[in-house]
Amino acid sequence: MQIEFPKNFTWGVATAAAQIEGAAFEDGRGASIWDGFSRLPGKIRNGNLPDIACDSYHLVERDVEMLKELGVDSYRFSFSWSRIIPEGTGKINEKGIAYYKKLLALLKENGIRANATMYHWDLPYALQMKGGFGNREVIDWFCGYATVLLDCFGEDVDMWATFNEPIATYVGYAQGFFAPGLRDEKYARQALHHLLLCHGEAVKLFRKHRFENSKIGIVVDVWKHYPAREDNDEDKAMAMENNEIRGYGMFLHPLFLGGYSKMLTDYFESNRMTPLMQEGDFDTICQPLDFYGLNFYNGLYDNADNVREIEKIRKSGGNYQDRPENHPEALKDVLRMLVEKYHVNIPIYITENGMPFEDADGKEANLDDQARIRYVKDVLIWLHKALEEGIDVKGYYLWSLLDNFEWSAGYAARYGLYYTDYASLERIPKMSAKWYAQVIR
Repeated sequence: MQIEFPKNFTWGVATAAAQIEGAAFEDGRGASIWDGFSRLPGKIRNGNLPDIACDSYHLVERDVEMLKELGVDSYRFSFSWSRIIPEGTGKINEKGIAYYKKLLALLKENGIRANATMYHWDLPYALQMKGGFGNREVIDWFCGYATVLLDCFGEDVDMWATFNEPIATYVGYAQGFFAPGLRDEKYARQALHHLLLCHGEAVKLFRKHRFENSKIGIVVDVWKHYPAREDNDEDKAMAMENNEIRGYGMFLHPLFLGGYSKMLTDYFESNRMTPLMQEGDFDTICQPLDFYGLNFYNGLYDNADNVREIEKIRKSGGNYQDRPENHPEALKDVLRMLVEKYHVNIPIYITENGMPFEDADGKEANLDDQARIRYVKDVLIWLHKALEEGIDVKGYYLWSLLDNFEWSAGYAARYGLYYTDYASLERIPKMSAKWYAQVIR
């Protein structure tokens, strides 16, 4: 079967600063919450640290060469707040500015459009010590940071995203799995409200700049849950809760429909964790956007009986390893939901999609990554079906350019098109890199 995408369809790859740059304490960069979190015992697999990662701070030329080898139209990356403003507020680090100016210049020289995220999970540690996103002052802190970015880089960035996957803040503040490693759901709910306000205010700042050739949006991941048994009330209730209370509904409703959903509002009230709000907050959050970035990896099926069994195993000290089935067909359903339920009537980009291999699989298995090729091929087939049905998807970014620091999974999970040898920092193209370059051609 051969399918053809529109001639103006954008093909890209994605990375994030905290995952690839390294140089954690060089040239004036301040600590981020991930620098602190990774030093807590047992938080990162194998005790890995992001201090060096892929060392893209020093190897940026090689990374852009790889982009050129792939033939991508666009590169999605993020700015490091603590490299730009080490303490989160105050003095600007000119060496950090210079690094990103160099990256943007290299991209422009090679005809690659820049798609940059302002915040991809790496809050300056100094700001977390002041309450982080739980402190409403974060709105001013973030606007100060966004102003520096827009003033320094402006239209050198073709697409700006305010935030990547805001749910990471919930996981880090309520569940302890991500930085900063807290377990306070009420605090997390307040933090998410402030984060959405940061987004809205940053969009307003962007509009004041009146850029002619740059666009702004946000990236929200959707892991849509389905009941494993359509006739089982527990399964249906579990899927609904995972979607509306602990998943994408927390963000998509206020961003595109205004306010929190009734289900989420009722949950807040019954659990005494309604965020403190001010008049006009939801008007600020619900700003008109130029595009929506969808990070899609899988659809998930909830079986209440299985969940109870898993919890039983874990509570008894057992090690349950969950490797869910791949459901690329869920992509078309998610795209339809965005348009029909949330009225996302702006261009959509698939800003992340990919599949990990384990480091334990060995180098040869990682290089000959046929399973990744099959998975991405299936996703692209379902994406094409959505295009045929009239859904306005303008581009696809594969996660990731190269193996990197995968947050709590450390260096064990390898998502890259290029294999990273963390000892030598050599980048080696995998079979998927050669295949993806051919798809783009």
